Amino acid sequence: MLKESNPGHENHGKELDQWKRTVEEYLKPHVGRALWQVINTLLVYVFVWYLMYLGLKFSGWILPPLMILAAGLLVRIFIIFHDCGHGSFFKNRWANDILGFICGVFLFTPYYHWRWEHALHHSTSGDLDRRGVGDIWTLTVQEYLEATRWKRFAYRMARNPIVLFVLAPFFIFLIKQRFPSPGATQRERQSVWWMNFAMTLMVIALCKIYGWFPYLIIQLGMIAIAGSSGVWLFYVQHQFEDVYWERGENWEYISAALQGSSFYKLPKVLQWFSGNIGFHHVHHLSPRIPNYNLERCHQSDPIFQNVKPVTLLSSLKSLSLRLWDESAKKLISFRHLSKHPKNRN
Repeated sequence: MLKESNPGHENHGKELDQWKRTVEEYLKPHVGRALWQVINTLLVYVFVWYLMYLGLKFSGWILPPLMILAAGLLVRIFIIFHDCGHGSFFKNRWANDILGFICGVFLFTPYYHWRWEHALHHSTSGDLDRRGVGDIWTLTVQEYLEATRWKRFAYRMARNPIVLFVLAPFFIFLIKQRFPSPGATQRERQSVWWMNFAMTLMVIALCKIYGWFPYLIIQLGMIAIAGSSGVWLFYVQHQFEDVYWERGENWEYISAALQGSSFYKLPKVLQWFSGNIGFHHVHHLSPRIPNYNLERCHQSDPIFQNVKPVTLLSSLKSLSLRLWDESAKKLISFRHLSKHPKNRN
């Protein structure tokens, strides 16, 4: 997954050795911390579903807060699923794969297929010449100005917050994940069909328990909240003003990790529900670090602490950023495009 930078960078080898030594201690999975996360996340999530069942029978008013809680737990389940995909949650590969599949059923996401696409994301993040897999559709200023009217319209729609954070989560988790990507191998394709089968059994069972209409309301509400939160987290992790993008010949792994992935400094309760994924710069530098070790790794060395944090308030600015300006090396808004020297329209 590691791509070496250009030979002309004399200090690259030293930097590589330095960060490898820094993160080595935090690469080791810890069975106690992992099992505790299974208990306080997956088991609690199942218990919340039981409380919602009781709520339908006795106290319907309690359903909305329970749905919000369950949606928050779904975000955290996705981080566990994500760690299993990196082989970092448990030391044992089979334990990761089994737990990853179980989490995938809750998330409506095929484990092996998602793992394959996410590995491509890690190997291409920040590379302008390898966009298109596991990332937010991003055009450069030049590409946008040279695009047809239809492509410009489609791009503006795709970057619209309502489409991106309200409609897209439903499309991703309910429709897109039901079909394998064209380049998927047989194992990835089969994982999609097996997940569809397991999901169907789960949905039928829950419809019999809760009734089809209450179940759909609860499930769709949770997907709306958890999906929007998850897409927002992913968006902020790679869509901020001074993010790193380079053409393939100048792309560097360390820079792509530390400058192309944000340090999203969240309040402790949101940090818990998001499974420490705000330390995304650490994660992209070394994806084999389990989520329960990310904060400790971040605090262990100035190389991580020197990364400028993105706060809840400052992250809102990223909503207006739409295009990559290659000359200024920053994301700009459509509004700023009107003043850009390349815009001759």
